[in-house]
Amino acid sequence: MKVLVTGGAGFLGLHVAQGFARHKDVKIVLLDIAPYTKEEYPRGVEFVAGDVRDATLVNRLLKGVDVVIHGAAALPLCSPAEIHDTNVNGTENMLFAAHANKTKRFIYISSTAVYGVPKKHPVYEDDPVVGVGPYGHSKIEAEKLCQKYRSRGLVVSIIRPKTFVGTHRLGVFEILFDWIKDGKKIPMVGSGTNRYQLMDVEDLVNALYLCASAPDEKKVNDTFNVGAEKFDTVREDLQQVFDFAKSGSKIMPVPATPVKLTLFLLEKMRLSPLYQWVYDTADKDSFVSIDKIKKKLGWEPKSSNGEALIKAYKWYLENYIDVKSRPAGTTHTVGWKQGALGIVKRFM
Repeated sequence: MKVLVTGGAGFLGLHVAQGFARHKDVKIVLLDIAPYTKEEYPRGVEFVAGDVRDATLVNRLLKGVDVVIHGAAALPLCSPAEIHDTNVNGTENMLFAAHANKTKRFIYISSTAVYGVPKKHPVYEDDPVVGVGPYGHSKIEAEKLCQKYRSRGLVVSIIRPKTFVGTHRLGVFEILFDWIKDGKKIPMVGSGTNRYQLMDVEDLVNALYLCASAPDEKKVNDTFNVGAEKFDTVREDLQQVFDFAKSGSKIMPVPATPVKLTLFLLEKMRLSPLYQWVYDTADKDSFVSIDKIKKKLGWEPKSSNGEALIKAYKWYLENYIDVKSRPAGTTHTVGWKQGALGIVKRFM
């Protein structure tokens, strides 16, 4: 099985390469515009530097490919134009080339951001999609393209993962881990008694492998939520990390309405890396049903929220010097500039 992974230099791309390489019958090709840290990848992986918006390159790469895992995306910190061009136009490029080259399966990494801020839980795959911000809306548009090509005969799995964490995960979590390491109080939007589902990236990779390899293509030609099965309240999940860290960090609840307004203004002034969907959902329940993929494909997530967070935090500590030596950016594999949050940290 030859697998092309877009976004191959990213957090998920690295874990897909590592996970799929454990299966001897898999040949892995990675595509990304970002540079690769090649020593972190398994032997035998093919690295390609390029853009999913390059139709000629994509068409050439897909010749002889059995499965596409399309994870390349412009994240919420990018400009709206960049988000739309990469996430919508880039996805259409990939789908067109996959269909033209008779690729057996196409796996699209969407997001539970398509659900916006739901009013009831758990959220099911057939619930309305409304999105929040340019990123959420771009994922909805890309899903519509997936459905269009599915109707043309391409087998397309749409995966809607909850926020996934694990080794090498930085981004917004680097800010959290930085504060915990330094023993700071962690401001909590609201009381922290809401339930907010995450997932371990290795559980996500296992779901992707099932979609790529399950014998019955009719079963994978569908849309699936994925997330941790075991999760507590935000306060309880974070307390597990505090207990592991033993740094003195603790939750500091803050009123939701004024904090959200402040974060909204800071975001618009580009003084905070936190984007609207993050702080709008921070004090809300946020969890999806994973019954569908469990019943159809036999997927079983192994890690709880707390276990996934501790694994990510432990890796952060072990690689602290390297992490802090990297320039800040907008992806999940580097830290984000804290902006005004860095000033707040001094008083926590």
